[in-house]
Amino acid sequence: MGVKNGRVDLVVESLEHPLRLDVYVASHTDIISRSTLSEADTTIELNGKTSKKSKLVREGDRISIHFSQSFFEGIEGEDIPLTVLYEDEDLLVINKEQGMVVHPANGNIEHTLVNALVHRYGKQFCEELQDDTEDEQEVDLSSPAVRPGIVHRLDKDTSGVLVVARNRISHRHLSAQFKDRTTKKIYIALVRGVFKQRQGIIEKHLKRDPKDRKKFTTCADDEGRYAKTEYQVLRQYRGFALLRITLHTGRTHQIRVHLSKEGHPIIGDPIYGKDDGQTLMLHALLLELDNPSTGERLRFIAAMPERFRSFVDSTRPLSNSGARSQSYPTARDRG
Repeated sequence: MGVKNGRVDLVVESLEHPLRLDVYVASHTDIISRSTLSEADTTIELNGKTSKKSKLVREGDRISIHFSQSFFEGIEGEDIPLTVLYEDEDLLVINKEQGMVVHPANGNIEHTLVNALVHRYGKQFCEELQDDTEDEQEVDLSSPAVRPGIVHRLDKDTSGVLVVARNRISHRHLSAQFKDRTTKKIYIALVRGVFKQRQGIIEKHLKRDPKDRKKFTTCADDEGRYAKTEYQVLRQYRGFALLRITLHTGRTHQIRVHLSKEGHPIIGDPIYGKDDGQTLMLHALLLELDNPSTGERLRFIAAMPERFRSFVDSTRPLSNSGARSQSYPTARDRG
């Protein structure tokens, strides 16, 4: 595993028609990949101003990109236990444990899910691995560079359902499902505060925080990427609530930012809430998608983790009014 820091400066040459910035960069330099343009520590400037990669460029425009690009080099497999919910020739579905990093990056080059996958499937799994995640949708899925691997991510401290493609065809198929938003993604979270309404929808665009490039923040519609989060209060407790969250888009830190901006930060979130001594109470409960080979609709569930139960059991609910109880299925209830 290696990381290279760099800068790319380009002046847009003559064009027959305007092009997306990322498309132009991909066709005029091989120094930086299109997926790197979506990384949290990549900064894109167009004519001296921070820009999105989807911005259209015209002749004479000046592009400047600062980046840190990771590459897989001699990555070693590690015998890391995985909680497997489902496996066939096309895909692997796991219940990711809290604390597991999905793939190697600067500062986390070992003990990741990719290390576990290399051990499970062999080193060929990582050859020319292309990480086309749901938050990096503008990719050419027909490109020969696309290889088996990660098609969506969960933050290190978020647990729950995660799917991995096992071959090139399933990788393209699954990536397209996330891009087209035909998957169904439901999370649960314990969040601070008392809700006045039982349910709500948050639609706020997101962009990288200009004060801290590792964070994201809400912004005006023309400054960031559209994001939609729907929530339902399952139960209200003294000073916190258990939410069921439907994710309609898959932006980086979307749930954490949206809820924090609404005054309901997730318990245990030191970035968008406060360091309260708890672990992050966010869990990917359910994922629905189509089988790449058969087209069958598959439904996977990762039961509520013990850290949720322990926290809830230590507190009594205010009442059942305005919120309802919920019995959670187990991982065996996939179907």
